[in-house]
Amino acid sequence: MCGVAGIIDYSGRDDSIGAVEAMLRSFSYRGPDESGIYHSPVAAIGHVRLSFTDLVSGQQPLSDMTGRYWIVFNGEIFNHIELRKELEEKGIKLTSRSDTEVLVNLFALYGENCLGLLNGQFAFAIWDKLEEKLFIARDRVGKRPLFYTMANGALYFASEIKGIFRNPEITRTLNPENLAQIYTFWTALTPATAFKGISELSPGHYLTFSKEGLTVRKFWELNFCKSESAISLSDALERFHELFKSAVQLCLRADVEVAAYLSGGIDSSATVAYIKDLKPGVLKTFSIGFEDKDFDESKYQEEAIRYFNTSHRAISCTSKEIAEAFPKVIWHAETPLTRTAPTPMLILSKLVRDNNIKVVISGEGSDEVLAGYDIFREAIIRRFWASQPSSSLRPMLLKKIYPDIPHLHNASPNILKMFFGYRLEETANPLYSHLLRWNNSNHIKKHFSDHIRESINGYDPLTDLAGRLPESFMDWSPLARAQWLETTIFMSGYLLSSQGDRMAMANSVEGRYPFLDYRVIEYCSTLPDKLKLNGLNEKYLLKKLMSGRIPESIIKRPKQPYRAPISSVFTGSERPDYVGEMLSEEMTRLAGIFNKDSVAALLAKIEKSGTASEMDNMVLAAVISTHLVHHQFIENNNSEFRSEPLSNLKIIEENK
Repeated sequence: MCGVAGIIDYSGRDDSIGAVEAMLRSFSYRGPDESGIYHSPVAAIGHVRLSFTDLVSGQQPLSDMTGRYWIVFNGEIFNHIELRKELEEKGIKLTSRSDTEVLVNLFALYGENCLGLLNGQFAFAIWDKLEEKLFIARDRVGKRPLFYTMANGALYFASEIKGIFRNPEITRTLNPENLAQIYTFWTALTPATAFKGISELSPGHYLTFSKEGLTVRKFWELNFCKSESAISLSDALERFHELFKSAVQLCLRADVEVAAYLSGGIDSSATVAYIKDLKPGVLKTFSIGFEDKDFDESKYQEEAIRYFNTSHRAISCTSKEIAEAFPKVIWHAETPLTRTAPTPMLILSKLVRDNNIKVVISGEGSDEVLAGYDIFREAIIRRFWASQPSSSLRPMLLKKIYPDIPHLHNASPNILKMFFGYRLEETANPLYSHLLRWNNSNHIKKHFSDHIRESINGYDPLTDLAGRLPESFMDWSPLARAQWLETTIFMSGYLLSSQGDRMAMANSVEGRYPFLDYRVIEYCSTLPDKLKLNGLNEKYLLKKLMSGRIPESIIKRPKQPYRAPISSVFTGSERPDYVGEMLSEEMTRLAGIFNKDSVAALLAKIEKSGTASEMDNMVLAAVISTHLVHHQFIENNNSEFRSEPLSNLKIIEENK
């Protein structure tokens, strides 16, 4: 795993090497092993490397065999061994074992069509010195980040926004409409980011930039069948087993030790089971627990550890530790958050790195591709309830899927209607499955300042999203629509970014996700709904597959979503000083995003009651995180930007 950055300026600039070096320094933790910059009169592209494959060679930037194309690459091409054979059969001589050399030579041979051959997680840039043209691409579901902007006719790109901000000519302003998206969907809708003028290359897209201008095109998209296939359970189990086994096998490819997360759920347990089958021996595993037992899964983690006999390291996280680490989380996430859940993942990745591990395999993606989230079951119950909206029995089914929400245990039908009945009968709405969740998030916007309300001027994120849906969206089943929304928005924009890449790479750790092998994703999208969500039995196919291969108690355990405490983190006598500063009237006025009286009233309400509702928790996290973003990236004007030295910096000069 690595970091990339670059500036393409056809007018030429004298300081491009120094500028790109400064960009790389801002996120050198992404690649502490080596660094390099390629420089020509027009282009400067740079790279910091965290090495896993071909540890001796493979330093970047690196060229194809002709020297025409130069690449900087963040990620892994898992099937590079097979692709290498294809290149060699065509007479292309490779000088290293690195997947980077395979990739740049594939591009030289096939151009953008090489993207369809790649199985991996990637964000890379290739400079064509002959045509003076830049090509940038990002993997199918957005496992690796890449951002860009234009200023004075020049293109700037980097793995992290802070790298782009190292250039003083780039303005830094939060975008009110994009904030409205974040406070609805938990993430901005790509290519938008929290910052005005800063774009994210969308997953499954590539960008070209030349003297003629900039273009962005799609090379892959998530799709579902219009009609269900008639595949049998046994055939589906066999095919899924083959694909998932292959995916895990590819994720194990590395010249360094590979470990795994073991959370105590079915996803990580399945992943570990396949790793143990493919690579018998001692496997290092890692997990995180919570001092607050409402969030803790240690009991199941310990059962999985005993079952698989792994060499395990665990850490228990306190509210105080979450509070202390939260500013660092925002520094790495580079966006407001409505949750503290990324923070324990940052703490966990540090534990991994402290144990000299660079690569860790994780179970992310299973809930999306196999319909494991409660939101999918909730939508089924709400549709069932909507056909008889006056029923007092149908809403009671919601208790079955939310055993982890204490105040629902003895809730009456009227309480359930009040909590879950939002726009209940709008079953024809294409966004129906997520309307309730997004309405709960919407409460954050009730605390906006007058200035932000005027700036948004009636902008509605849901209307915006509805206009972006695929043409065939309404031809899919309701479950498929819900999966598309969850995968395309939440998973790519939040789970794999703020909770994934950013928290792992902060400690120079790469996460790998076999459930998100594109072959697994595409296969699962063809499966009948009943093999994913059978009645209210989520991840049906995976449970059947893993029966007898992991503890039965883990297969049958109630679904417990990964969460972390919020109000207990930011209130009380032990909260860090910065929390008071971020919630102060002065900061609220300075940032200008929220209404100072509304924020003060919310805080008083929480402190008086000693508890907070789910919606109040989201508002609290949103205000603190947004003010941290403003403080770290706008108010301080580079004063907090790190300038860490680069390891083994190599500069390649190209004279025209």
